[in-house]
Amino acid sequence: MAAAKPGASSPASPDLDQLTLDQLRSLKEQADLEVNLLQDSLNNINTATARLDLASTALHDLSLRPQGKQLLVPLTGSLYVKGVLDDNDRVLVDVGTGYFVEKTMIEGKDYCQRKINLLKSNYEQLYEVAAKKKTIADEAGVLLQAKLKQLSPSSGAGAVSV
Repeated sequence: MAAAKPGASSPASPDLDQLTLDQLRSLKEQADLEVNLLQDSLNNINTATARLDLASTALHDLSLRPQGKQLLVPLTGSLYVKGVLDDNDRVLVDVGTGYFVEKTMIEGKDYCQRKINLLKSNYEQLYEVAAKKKTIADEAGVLLQAKLKQLSPSSGAGAVSV
């Protein structure tokens, strides 16, 4: 058994060889669909990680400002209102679905860092799964093309003799 493991794709190849054209076509379509969905998830994780990086940077910048300092407070992505920094050691952290928790500045930064680490871990796991699915889709596509070439008798190649 240990001798059969050098290539990661070799254990799957015998199973793929036994599939019919329709099964191969269906497998390739399914694998391609899953790769696209996983890629979307990877993009969403990257977006969330970038937002948390921005939040962490904002917390750091906020911690450096003196109390009583005027600043612009974001209400939405493009709407800001004037405000005064009352306490630069207490922050509200959005923990999801509209819930906010009051934390100290250090706890807020720690929360951001833990979430970033979790997202990076999830990204790595999803990336591995996406790579495996991509390999399966590619193998199925190559085998499908090879079987299609075998089925279509050499239309012009058989007539040529050298």
